[in-house]
Amino acid sequence: MNLVDLRFLAEVFVTLFVIVDPPGTIPIFMALTGSMTVRQRSRAALVAVGVALLIIGGFALFGQFILSYMHISLPALQFSGGLLLLLIALQLLTGKEDEMAASEGVNVALVPLGTPLLGGPGAIVAMMLFVQRTDGRITHVSAIVLALLGIAVMMYVFMRFSGGIAKVLGKGGVTLVTRISGVLLAAISTQMIFDAIRAFLADWGMLVA
Repeated sequence: MNLVDLRFLAEVFVTLFVIVDPPGTIPIFMALTGSMTVRQRSRAALVAVGVALLIIGGFALFGQFILSYMHISLPALQFSGGLLLLLIALQLLTGKEDEMAASEGVNVALVPLGTPLLGGPGAIVAMMLFVQRTDGRITHVSAIVLALLGIAVMMYVFMRFSGGIAKVLGKGGVTLVTRISGVLLAAISTQMIFDAIRAFLADWGMLVA
């Protein structure tokens, strides 16, 4: 008897990988942890992954109940998350990423790294939709758990070894990549906002009909 649906596992993993984009977090992580020591950077990466895992896993288990209890729709969550990411993108584009970095070297791992960058609305919504598709089947539940753990490992590895990448790129290269990352993050956040508005309009059209 198969305990894991490999096809579903691959679908969940690929979807989360595209949304979370571990390689894309490297320039942001380097920008926010540039003044940290190697030990602080490693700790920040671990804390950020832990926070993201806790948030995504928590919403996977209790997200639908929380949103229903608070009368919040998935498009509303996606819209607010898009606005948060857009604010972060603007700070990266204007060279104000240092303002997001905490002096103690750990708070930055909570916000904005742990959330909303890693454990953001895109990953939360995707995970909630996957949970709805499980129908209680153990093969699908185990696939989701394994995919989430796999993504957590990927996130940590990419951030943990970002220091070596920073040495190769140099200070100017890191700045350039950070600005490019800000542009991409702004595009992603804008797309999230547009998708949320489209979903709002679709729901409103159904209500009118």
